[in-house]
Amino acid sequence: MDVLDVARWQFGITTVYHFLMVPLTIGLALLVAGMQTAWYRTGKPRYLAMTKFWGKLMMINFAMGVVTGIVQEFQFGMTWSAYSRFVGDVFGAPLAMEGLVAFFVESTFLGLWIFGWDRLSRRVHLACVWAFSLATAASAYFILAANSWMQHPVGVELVDGRPRLTSIWAVLGNNTVLAAFPHTLAGAFAVAATLLVGVSAWHLWHKHRDRQEERDAADPADRAVWQASLRLGGWVGVLAFAAVAISGDAQGKLMFEQQPMKMAAAEALCHTEAPASFSVFAYGDVSRSDCENVKSINLPALLSFLAHSDFTTEVKGVQDLIPEYQAKYGTHYPVDERLGALSGQPIDYVPVLPVTYWGFRLMIGFGAVAAGAGVLALWLTRRGRIPRSRWFPRLALASIATPFLANSVGWIFTEMGRQPFVVVPNPSGVDGVWMYTATAVSNLSVGEVLTSLITLTLVYGVLAGVEVFLLRRYARAGVAGVMPAGAGGATGGGDANDRDADDGDADDRDGTGGRGGADRAKADDVLSFAY
Repeated sequence: MDVLDVARWQFGITTVYHFLMVPLTIGLALLVAGMQTAWYRTGKPRYLAMTKFWGKLMMINFAMGVVTGIVQEFQFGMTWSAYSRFVGDVFGAPLAMEGLVAFFVESTFLGLWIFGWDRLSRRVHLACVWAFSLATAASAYFILAANSWMQHPVGVELVDGRPRLTSIWAVLGNNTVLAAFPHTLAGAFAVAATLLVGVSAWHLWHKHRDRQEERDAADPADRAVWQASLRLGGWVGVLAFAAVAISGDAQGKLMFEQQPMKMAAAEALCHTEAPASFSVFAYGDVSRSDCENVKSINLPALLSFLAHSDFTTEVKGVQDLIPEYQAKYGTHYPVDERLGALSGQPIDYVPVLPVTYWGFRLMIGFGAVAAGAGVLALWLTRRGRIPRSRWFPRLALASIATPFLANSVGWIFTEMGRQPFVVVPNPSGVDGVWMYTATAVSNLSVGEVLTSLITLTLVYGVLAGVEVFLLRRYARAGVAGVMPAGAGGATGGGDANDRDADDGDADDRDGTGGRGGADRAKADDVLSFAY
């Protein structure tokens, strides 16, 4: 065990844990904004209940995401100081933009949204939820722009051995980030969608099992919240998987062009083929770069299509790419005591094949399972049906984990697939703008890095327990946990004329006609509750 291995484990553990929260926050924030928009336009109480219930879960996750995300930037200076010095002139701009968006726009408008239910007009309050939701997505874009520069450096010149930024627009308009952002956004919607399906399916089954509709007059309205949430989650999940597949195809084509070794490793394609087959499933020793003991179930010519949009093009294999990499970037690490055991040793340009091969397939497989759960939910709840079997809510709850796993293994594949580089050379970019992971780590002892690894892992374990406890508690509490019966107060704030006009319009759309706003006001009094 050396410093490099421990530092990589530390960054991997903390980053994967943090990224469990990022897609849920992004997806839920945008869906909650849509729910509140539906309530603003229709005045229907179920949309208000949905906004507050799912908004509560989003806020818990958002808070934990902020806490764990801070550690990521600390690690740049703590265990990856050489890397920070190399990329600092480039990363300063997008990370500063992300900080301004995250800590000013997101925090400001999220605070206004949380505390503004009784103080702001409905229009202003709705604008707040959209402001912080879109800012959350914009924040992700700036982070992805920085990460995409590591995958495909652009917009720089090499000065004294370090890249210097020449065009921030080239970095923000990098074709790698333009492909990665919609893929990440679609993955975020998939995560939020399965949460909606799982929690809603459990509540629908729980209500039916306890027969609360016979004892609780408010149950039909409560049930409508879970039916609407489940249907929304089902549709969003299916559409998100379609968007993931389309954007993933665009990403794959770029990777074949920019990082051919990563994609050859993802397919365990050890030797060049024309046309190249897509490996559905492989068995044997996938870890060997010569693939002598690997047998695969293949789809003929599909890999050529995925790489170049035709069924005849050649795709280079690992064994043929190795000499190309050696000719361009060298055969041995430099002799440097900071490299430890790697000093002067041959460079292995082949990433860990089992990780890239199976990570790529697990990403696709878990995503397909999540989409299947959405399709099943839509089918079982068609025409107002309520699933009554015991197996469906259990399956729906279990499916919540699948998009989280798909996102995690996808990022592991993306980051480990570019090894041994931490900054991957751009085939058509400026010569010398690349960095080996082995040369990026700080000059620390194994004990120092191991101490921080153990400490952070324990702290993150505690935070994981806290988040699971809070999410489980409020998810089980249901609508009553955020909107208890009998709670009074205004539902949207603002002046009386604005509220009366909104409620009157909602009554007309709901068909209540001559009853005016009386029934709606009564329902809002029952369902209103400020965070």
